Amino acid sequence: MRILILADIHANWPALEAIREPHDVCICLGDLVDYGTDPVPCIEWVRQHAHFSIRGNHDHAVAQNIPASGETGYRFLARATRPLMWQLLGVEDKTYLARLPITLHLTLDGLNFYLVHATPRDPLDEYLLDDAPQWQRRLQGKEAHFVCVGHTHKQFSLAVNGCLVLNPGSVGQPRDGDPRAAYAIIENGRVELKRAEYDLERTVAAVEAAPIMPEAKRLAVHVLRTGGMNLFDGDRTS
Repeated sequence: MRILILADIHANWPALEAIREPHDVCICLGDLVDYGTDPVPCIEWVRQHAHFSIRGNHDHAVAQNIPASGETGYRFLARATRPLMWQLLGVEDKTYLARLPITLHLTLDGLNFYLVHATPRDPLDEYLLDDAPQWQRRLQGKEAHFVCVGHTHKQFSLAVNGCLVLNPGSVGQPRDGDPRAAYAIIENGRVELKRAEYDLERTVAAVEAAPIMPEAKRLAVHVLRTGGMNLFDGDRTS
């Protein structure tokens, strides 16, 4: 079985559209909205193609009409783009986001999977990279071959006490210095972290044409083109 793992699409339709990886099953780890400008086709794609999906913190906030706050970095970018999400999304789209599960256990190809956007301790918001001792504490009591997470926008595959913690990276807003769309494949129990080139300038043009603050446009374009925002790494709202 060939399993496609996606996370953190963030309303970047050209990036999602560029992932043409053959697969038997698709898993989406949340955050379909915010930061980008095209949430509707992203949600529609996930509804049609993802066999299993969970809710991210941005999905939750958009669905529950929670305003974002922040004057700098990613928090500012979320604050600038969230009203656009509410303008573009219909009731059905928001209902879909609201009904996504927070966590999900499943078995595929004889392997046990635990899906969560952030961490088991804090499914929506905790920010944790490839720190084995920290993950060991978070995974106590979790029986799974694979724990699949998103949220940090950084790819990693980390073995922890017989479990593999897998972050496929971000489809729509990578933050590891590589602007290409990130995703992962699991085939026969083996993981491959992958990237896809996409029409980044098409996304940039959509951002520049969007009805958001000019400073937010500049920031969004910088993040998209550089694959990160090092000056603002301390201001996370992933």
